[in-house]
Amino acid sequence: MGVPSRAGPGMMESMRDLTRLPKAHLHLHFTGSLRLASLVEMAAERGVRLPPSLTDADPLRVPADQRGWFRFQRQYDAARAVVRGEAAIRRVVREAAADDAAEGSRRLELQVEPSSYAPDVGGLTPALEIILDEARAASRATGVEVGIIVAASRIRHPLDARTLARLAVRHAGEGPGEVVGLGLSNDERRGVTSDFAPAFAIARRAGLPTVPHGGELLGPEHVRDVVAHLGPTRLGHGVRASEDPALLEHLADDGIALEVCPTSNVSLGVYPDLGAVPLRPLFDAGLRLALGADDPLLFHSRLVDQYALARREGFTDHELAALARYSIDASFAGEATKQQLRAGVEAWLEEDA
Repeated sequence: MGVPSRAGPGMMESMRDLTRLPKAHLHLHFTGSLRLASLVEMAAERGVRLPPSLTDADPLRVPADQRGWFRFQRQYDAARAVVRGEAAIRRVVREAAADDAAEGSRRLELQVEPSSYAPDVGGLTPALEIILDEARAASRATGVEVGIIVAASRIRHPLDARTLARLAVRHAGEGPGEVVGLGLSNDERRGVTSDFAPAFAIARRAGLPTVPHGGELLGPEHVRDVVAHLGPTRLGHGVRASEDPALLEHLADDGIALEVCPTSNVSLGVYPDLGAVPLRPLFDAGLRLALGADDPLLFHSRLVDQYALARREGFTDHELAALARYSIDASFAGEATKQQLRAGVEAWLEEDA
């Protein structure tokens, strides 16, 4: 798969407005999408005291040797405990779509583990149906197509994943307010990947795309394990595949797109700084990369910030447009939507800076 060439020495490219670049957002977690101000307000309404570390100006900005998954998970769990009841669930979806719209995202595939929100609304099915209903309303209000990825969790029993897979299949589609994929999230060092294969087989038999996490906290061997057992259409993160050239070639040949979240990688201590995130090697290897914000609530960095990071790392506007096209192509939107967004990317390139 070819990629656009870089600007040569002395070639200065214009700096177009990245918020005007049409793009798809394919890696955003439900509670992690929350605005901090909204979380604080919701906690006050419920009389919940948030840990000061969560409301700090930058809760995960600590020395590299102090970063890690467990610090992140404590913060996420504290935030998720505040999202209770139908009104809160709807607010998360509505604000996620509005924030994406402001950044030029025209397709959002929001990832949610409905089990976490089910107890307060009567169960798994009502929780998912509330999310899907609000996704349809938010799509109409913002112009951003909002699809939902139902995510199983590695820290739950694999049978739970099968239940979620069947639920996801019953609500599957490609349009706004439909389930567009089955994911597998949480700490990738937990659980046995092959134990989740039956759940992912349920999804694939029904034609539902699969988007498990892999290759952020663990290296190339785990990526191979996920690919072998879960048959991903896209891979959440996958950056550690850069350590194995043969694996990169395999992923490119199979057309498995990577949802790359640079700020997440640094905040979790996978890489010491943003310059070490292997965006350029992955891009030059011909992989389709879809930049994502992952959890803006905790990482304090949204989708357009990931494109700005790529620009600071030397990506030209034509290469940034290629990243936007990759995100569109890797999305599960219908072909009419994809064609419209691709045309928007070309129009962006024709703009003056």
